[in-house]
Amino acid sequence: MRVLTFMYLLSLPFTLMAEGAVRVQTPYTEQKVLFDFYFDEPAKINSALYWIRSQMNPLMDAPYDQAPEFMNIVVVIHGTEIVTVATKNYDKYKTAVQRMRYYDSLGVKFKVCGLAAEDYGYRLEDFQDFIDVVPSAIIELSHWQQQGYSLITPRVMEKKYSIEEIR
Repeated sequence: MRVLTFMYLLSLPFTLMAEGAVRVQTPYTEQKVLFDFYFDEPAKINSALYWIRSQMNPLMDAPYDQAPEFMNIVVVIHGTEIVTVATKNYDKYKTAVQRMRYYDSLGVKFKVCGLAAEDYGYRLEDFQDFIDVVPSAIIELSHWQQQGYSLITPRVMEKKYSIEEIR
């Protein structure tokens, strides 16, 4: 018995060695996602838009092959980033606007808080044509969650190191 125990203990480190990570294909189903954009700096919307890409791209690829127009994605904008979707600021935020317009063409809905729009002195005609102005971001966020949408609030932090520096 002691010999068997010794042999088992001797072989244990070899059985615990991993050969590397394993790719898992979670069987994702219909996605209903609500993004809450509320940033302290307008330019942070650029990083937040990558969260939408991270939601959509893997689902559009094999093995899921989901059509983007059936992904049910809503973005509620109500922080300083509201200025990025004002037509007068197009030149300054052109890259972000073009990406949002692209996502809009894929079925993503962009909503701006009407209360925030008033605070900034914006009128309906001041926004890009793919924007819907809603009465209140808070009510809108609550509404979509009650419809079964999962809430995602992107945390956009300042990047201090390059990937090469920390890997």
